[in-house]
Parts: sequence; structure tokens; C-alpha cells
Amino acid sequence: MHGMPQPAALRDIFDSQFRASRSVPAVALDERRRRLDLIGRIVSQHGGQLADAVNTDFGGRGTALTEVADMFVLRATIGELKRNMVRWSQPQRVRTPIYLQPARALIERQPLGVVGIIGPWNYPLQLTLGPVAAALAAGNRVMLKPSEITPHTSALLGELVAKYFTRDEFSVVQGGADMAAEFAALPFDHLFFTGSTAVGRKVAEAAARNLTPVTLELGGKSPCIVDPSCTDLAEAALKIAHGKLLNAGQTCIAPDYLLLPRGSEAAFTQAYRSAVARMFPQFEGNPDYAAIVSDRHLARLHALLDDARAQGARVEEVGPAPNRTAAPGRRMPPVLVFDVQPGMRLMQEEIFGPVLPVLLYDRLDQVLAGINTGPRPLALYWFGKDTAARDKVLRNTVSGGVTVNDTLLHVAHERLPFGGVGDSGLGAYHGEAGFLRFTHQKSVLLQSRWARGQMLYPPYGPRFQRVMGWIRKLL
Repeated sequence: MHGMPQPAALRDIFDSQFRASRSVPAVALDERRRRLDLIGRIVSQHGGQLADAVNTDFGGRGTALTEVADMFVLRATIGELKRNMVRWSQPQRVRTPIYLQPARALIERQPLGVVGIIGPWNYPLQLTLGPVAAALAAGNRVMLKPSEITPHTSALLGELVAKYFTRDEFSVVQGGADMAAEFAALPFDHLFFTGSTAVGRKVAEAAARNLTPVTLELGGKSPCIVDPSCTDLAEAALKIAHGKLLNAGQTCIAPDYLLLPRGSEAAFTQAYRSAVARMFPQFEGNPDYAAIVSDRHLARLHALLDDARAQGARVEEVGPAPNRTAAPGRRMPPVLVFDVQPGMRLMQEEIFGPVLPVLLYDRLDQVLAGINTGPRPLALYWFGKDTAARDKVLRNTVSGGVTVNDTLLHVAHERLPFGGVGDSGLGAYHGEAGFLRFTHQKSVLLQSRWARGQMLYPPYGPRFQRVMGWIRKLL
């Protein structure tokens, strides 16, 4: 049932979870903790196997890279949930306005029921088991559809989940685009999707037919701004290169394009080249530098560069020279692209690879206007020392999240909500935000035996007018 379920079997899994969620709407905290412990056991006891599966799927992605990019964040997620789950689950007292006193009010936090999660291929552990852990901590049943682009990792996840969980607690289903469409069409209590904006639209359309609420973690073109006040280009270039080249750029919050003060391109190029050489002395066979996940994705990246060259762009490889005699693989050397034009595919599509277009600017207002005319980015990065310029950027741009004087790290802060806005996503998770994403907050008013609410009942007359006059003075 966990292997390749057909639509009828898929519905059977959903129905078993639906019945379980309705027969036990209030899942005890001890049970939630047990389920979180099982996710932790999958990570701790089978992390090596999972990292090997990821390496196989990518055709080259080392264990250490999977540890820092997937396992580290997962462990932080599980720890934060376990530390705070009891507090986050408690009813929240709400102050009652005087005209409703002596009634009392509270908000009960309840599981939604059955949560569907569609995961991506680029971080196939963090971006699947992370939202799963939050949904289980909130007391839900979960169905997970991992990516078919990482089949070994997805299959191993299915085996491990079937080993540790009952089908009505947490199930994994496998399959391609057709299965994903069937999955998204199920009447979940919440559907969580991580992937491209184009597929996210299809997921939202399918969910809308059931009035299923969705969380969409998408992507887009995240700008990285180097301010004229950034005096240490070497440090900035190292952090930008790390953010761009982690997982070979196959990261939804990677810097997608660089905004550089005119005249600093030569200095930055040298600093970036040195940063790449420091982190990656070689590319071929280097487990720290991930391969592009498939031939199709590699061909897409080369097509972006061909399109840019055809329109006059200058493409410059950085880092050590590739070994032309080495066996061909999918490790793509990083490049900087200069003389970029807005109509190039590089500037129209999310890159998702080790390609960094460089745009030059003269005034900060140019930068802000350019960012604000496009779709809202998932992330924004700013480097510099001028706090007034920094604050102007923060006030006058809207993005899912921001890291100042570094890249990526806002996603590692478990107490910061992570999510997009507009084309880059809908809804946020991580920490308490993630717990509440999978929680129904039910309003409860407890009427007092001493209540005098009948004063507002008809028939309306002089006494009603006096009461309403008193209430109007309080408002």
C-alpha cells in the first residue's frame, strides 16, 4: 500500500485517516510526542541510509551536505516542537469586553484532521519531514507524496514510515504527476505543497474544488543587494557564494540575481572567484558540491545560458578550471553572467542552479523600483553597513523573508515564520507558526449564570435604548 497505490487505494488510505481523525478528534499530547519521537528515530537511526539514497538520486551529493542542508534543520524543527508543543496546545485566554462580561472567552487549539503534504526533490528530507513533524505535533494524521525525481529517497521514506507508523497515523504514497494530481484532489483538511509556482497554481486549483485550505511554499527570483557601504567584498562574496552554491543552487531561497554598484564588478568577480575556490577546490567528484539532479534540469540551465549569450550577455566561469578529461557528470561549474537584459530567460525564470546574473545600478531607488515591479520574492538579501539604506530597503520591499549581511540563515531560525508572499507562496511555517498552520483555533464563549444578555433581546423599547447608549459610550 505504501509502494505505488492506485487512485482507489489512495482513497482507502485517506478514508482510514479521515475515520481515525473523526473518531479521536483530540489527540493526547503523549501520543503526539510519541509520533514526533518516531520521526526523530527515522532521522537518527536511518540518517546514513537516507543520505546515501539522496546521493544516488542526485548522482552526487555528499553525506555532509545532506547533514547540514537536511538533517540539521530537521533536528532543530523536532527539538523546537517537542520543547513547546505543550504550551502551544493550551487553550488561550482572551480578555472579554465589558459589555459581554461576566462571560469568559478562550480559544481552543485543535487538530485540523487529515493533512496532505506534497514534497519537493531539492531537499527531499527537510522539506518533507519538517512539515510532517509540525502537522503531527498539532495532532493531525498525515499523508505524504514525496517527489518522483528523487525515487530512491522517496522509496526509502515510504519503507521507514510504514515500519514505524500505522497507516491511519502517517502514510507515504509514491508516483508521478498523475498521482500528485489525484493526491491534490483529495478532500484534505489542509494541503501543504512545496515546489514551483506553476505547479503550485495547479495544486491550489485542485484544492479549491474541495474548499481545502492550502499552504504553498513556492520560489521565484530572490534579489541580493550589495550596498555601496559594503566595504568588505571578500566576506560578502563568500556568503553570497555559499548561499548561491549550496546544493549547486538548487535551493528555493538561493540568491537568484545580484544587484551590484556600478564600478565594483571587477572587484566582486575576483572576490567571488576566490570564495568559490576556497569552498570548492575542485568540482568533479567533490561530495561537497552537489550535482544537478537530472539531465533535464542540467539541459534547462544550459539553455538559459545559451539564450543569454545569444542576447549579448557575457558568461564567466568562476572557480577552478574543470577537468575536461574527467568522466562526464552533472556537476555544473558556477558562473557569473554580465550585461544582463530584462527579457532574457535568466531574468524571467527561477534559475535553480549555480548561475548568478549580475545587474549594475547607480541609485538605490533603481533597485527598489526593479524589485517592486516584479513578483514578490521568497527571500531578499542585503549587504552593507549603512543602516539607513538597509531600513529603506526593508520598508520599501515585500518578500517572504530577509537575511541581512548573510544568506539563507533566516530559514534556519526556528522561531521565524518561513513562507512566501504573492507568487512566492501562501502561508508560513516553522516553530509556532508551523504548529498553528496545522491547527484549528476554535472560539469559545462561556456564558455566566449572572449574565444580563436578555437586555438586548426584543421587544426593543426604552430600556434597550438606554443599554445601547451605555454600550456606545464604551466602544
